[in-house]
Amino acid sequence: MELIRGLHNLRPRHHGCVATIGAFDGVHLGHRAVINHLLEKSAEFALPSLIIVFEPLPREYFAPLKAPARIMSFWEKCRALQKLGVDRLLRIRFNEQFRVLSPQRFVDEIFVAGLGVRYVVLGDDFRFGADRQGDIAFIREQGLRYGFEAGSTPTLTIGGERVSSTRIRQALEWADFGTAQALLGRPYSISGRVIHGRHLGTAIGTPTANVELRRLRAPLSGVYTVEVSGGGLLNAHGVANVGVRPTVDDSIKANLEVHLLDRSIDLYGRHIEVTFRHKLREEIKFGSIAELQENIARDIENARAWFGRSENSMTTL
Repeated sequence: MELIRGLHNLRPRHHGCVATIGAFDGVHLGHRAVINHLLEKSAEFALPSLIIVFEPLPREYFAPLKAPARIMSFWEKCRALQKLGVDRLLRIRFNEQFRVLSPQRFVDEIFVAGLGVRYVVLGDDFRFGADRQGDIAFIREQGLRYGFEAGSTPTLTIGGERVSSTRIRQALEWADFGTAQALLGRPYSISGRVIHGRHLGTAIGTPTANVELRRLRAPLSGVYTVEVSGGGLLNAHGVANVGVRPTVDDSIKANLEVHLLDRSIDLYGRHIEVTFRHKLREEIKFGSIAELQENIARDIENARAWFGRSENSMTTL
């Protein structure tokens, strides 16, 4: 998949495509319905498929600390879209210029002049442009004017409710990983590169892999049983803390730290995927490092016990 970093990097060869636009946070089953529609039209027109995304997300631009936590980072999104077979991803920097861009100028400057679209796919409830005034009806009108076609993808529902990123965030907040998996079409995971931290875990006897989140906030918080893959591992058992480390840091930026159960491997600089299975407890600010150590040891034993019960239940099926 080709990543086009901004409108200024559009070239004549990018002219002529089938396009859609959206946040695609999570690349969940509802998003995949839109993407399938996009890929079908891409094949029909024999033209590249292209997805337009904004960075930062508009809600992050307006209120960074109050915006919903991202389900996935931008680079996780890139990898997910690439796996689905999308040809091109156009990343546009959201700023004051785009905040006030009217739907008409959006069509004129991006869809027509920039991309030369032949077909535009939108979700049936998607809005774009200043004050969210643009919709599928407006795009169809513009298609008649400029000579491109447009189609909407019906909203996908599961369990009688719309599949949405908001619903997935709620499931993750409640540690309802079954519902999250049903809406995502896969177990929920966070992937990233292992970076050097403060090495406090090593100092207190429980070394951790610190995963670079590339986001201010995570959609879940607490201590979890996890499975780790990548860096030479495949579904290795672990216990993870997601949060702001109140005992040692008390910051606002989310961190992900993973301790592997009963094994030691150097993961620094490697890319790993952490799949969340079960919540053990909330994140707590302890009164001392010694108290923190005691609770980490308890978390590890509880994680071992959970994996033992889980494997036993699978054996009896």
